[in-house]
Amino acid sequence: MAIRQMLRRSLSNERRSTEVPKGHLAVYVGESEKKRFVISLSYLNHPSFQELLCQAEEEFGFHHPMGGLTIPCSEELFIEITSYLSR
Repeated sequence: MAIRQMLRRSLSNERRSTEVPKGHLAVYVGESEKKRFVISLSYLNHPSFQELLCQAEEEFGFHHPMGGLTIPCSEELFIEITSYLSR
């Protein structure tokens, strides 16, 4: 449950842009329904997360339909990877 709190998923469309603290990045995750997560920028350097970024590039290129970085994987896999990275 702590990983869900750490990721701090935003529930409000109106406050999304203001809820990203310095040193973090908002990403959209999911296969059909996209959910928004706020992650640490330090994750971007990890090989496991870079693999997710490669998948995003292959699927979306530089066009992300949600307006932000969209990662095409299941929410469960994303939480598993970010949980590992937070250790």
